[in-house]
Amino acid sequence: MERATLDALAWGAVGALTFLVLAQAYRFFADAGLGFLPLLGVAVAVFAVTAAGARAFAARLS
Repeated sequence: MERATLDALAWGAVGALTFLVLAQAYRFFADAGLGFLPLLGVAVAVFAVTAAGARAFAARLS
């Protein structure tokens, strides 16, 4: 696998995990919140967008 692909996947994981941490903090401090499956779906979408964005920005910067 290419180095740029691995970098993009790593940034995607960082984005998804950051979203999940913020969602858990919101659920901790607020009584209302989404269930686990909707949050997981949004985290997968955040992963995909972040990974694609990292790959696109890396191509533009180099």
